[in-house]
Amino acid sequence: MARPLRITFPGAVYHVMNRGASRKRVFTHHADYEVFLQLLADCHHRWDVEVLAYCLTGNQYHLCLRTPEENLPRVMRHVNGVYTQHVNRTQGRDGSLFRGRYKALVVETNTYLSAVVRYIHLHPVKAKLVLKPEAYPWSSHAKYLRRKTAPAWLNVEKVLNGFEGGRDFHQYVLAGNDEELEGYYAAGRQAPVLGSDAFRMRLKKHTGKLSREHPRIERVGAGHPRIESCGRSPRLMV
Repeated sequence: MARPLRITFPGAVYHVMNRGASRKRVFTHHADYEVFLQLLADCHHRWDVEVLAYCLTGNQYHLCLRTPEENLPRVMRHVNGVYTQHVNRTQGRDGSLFRGRYKALVVETNTYLSAVVRYIHLHPVKAKLVLKPEAYPWSSHAKYLRRKTAPAWLNVEKVLNGFEGGRDFHQYVLAGNDEELEGYYAAGRQAPVLGSDAFRMRLKKHTGKLSREHPRIERVGAGHPRIESCGRSPRLMV
């Protein structure tokens, strides 16, 4: 079977996720979470990656990343590789930590960015780790509510610019995920693009037919238009 489709272009936004092999824990100690977040900070400083949201739970991670320099594969090799080395070293183990290649969904920012961030922030609630998203310490949601506490590498403004403020965004999150978006994520194998038909057509002009069986594509031509704005999600079309 062909490897999952990779679509990269300057300014692309992704929902990146992975879980532990055999669903085993990848974060065991407080220091593990801290090391992973420091890796995200390193990627921001080294490769200008914008971290828009994150959530780290026991056996998986969810990230929303923007890559101005079209370098997601390099960034994620660094994150997964260095973090695996950390766990292997501290736990006296070896071998793979994650179940395989990370999943990266291209997100149309002007229609789905806020919905994806909401989905990420609600993950610990859905997993019954906390009752309220702001109570989970290893998610970026609390930083959205208190933006002055957000580290320099976490860009909360890109999403909050579509709302009247942190509290308005918080109410949006508490309203819950759209049913159709839940269905999209519940599918065993999602389409690689989360966006409108028009957005998908613009991508197809540079990548050909989008399919999860398509041979791996590491680059989209520079002519692809960048989409910078964001807002509340409309009806899902994927």
